[in-house]
Amino acid sequence: MRFSGAVSLFAFLVLPAMAAAQAMIADTSGRKQPLTTWGIQFEELEYRYSDDDEGLGVWNADAFYGTDDFKVRLLSTGEYEIEEQAYETLEHQLVGQIPVSRFFDAKAGVRFDTPEGPDRTYAVFGVTGLAPQWFEIDASLYVSKEGDTSAALDAEYELLFTNHWILTATLDATVAFSEDEEIGIGKGLVSTETGLRLSYDFIDRAVSPYFGVVHERKYGDTADLAETAAGSTEDWFAVIGARIAF
Repeated sequence: MRFSGAVSLFAFLVLPAMAAAQAMIADTSGRKQPLTTWGIQFEELEYRYSDDDEGLGVWNADAFYGTDDFKVRLLSTGEYEIEEQAYETLEHQLVGQIPVSRFFDAKAGVRFDTPEGPDRTYAVFGVTGLAPQWFEIDASLYVSKEGDTSAALDAEYELLFTNHWILTATLDATVAFSEDEEIGIGKGLVSTETGLRLSYDFIDRAVSPYFGVVHERKYGDTADLAETAAGSTEDWFAVIGARIAF
């Protein structure tokens, strides 16, 4: 039921934009038809080892298909606790994306959270693109079918030491405008994740092994809920992994 409702929501939000984009493609009078492209990328595919001996398998993947005028993206992120053999987080998004300026796209679609605990489905609205000073920004607003709302900001900056050695700094922050105690979310600033990863690009930049460090922290009511459930509110991780694109 959750899945069918989410698909209906995706159809309501995204398919009209897809139809409009296809109409633009069909109008080829005096214009060339946009080039259709596709790709799959693992921005993060890594093993994390925490300061309290916790091991996690983590991924952040993105598959896309479409043109510069409209594309469909399937986004997947997750954290798998290796010792407990359970997903700490598991999230998938299906969104349509169109350009709204030279450097930014707007997106809308649905998000499915299916960790070991209760499932959640959200509508997604947001923007993604390149901000001044070459910061990559992805900002999203989430609205659940119960009316719970939250927002997430992902920012990334790459510092090139050479054409192959790259230091990447990341910041992920989540804010909730209403609480959802069943999944451990309190109102206010929920959590942040900051990271530094040093990578080396080779094989035409299709594979980039890296190592680094990640810091996770929960705040406010969310931290209180985590402590009540005997969970941690702050962790440091050593990470090793690779970025892969094909």
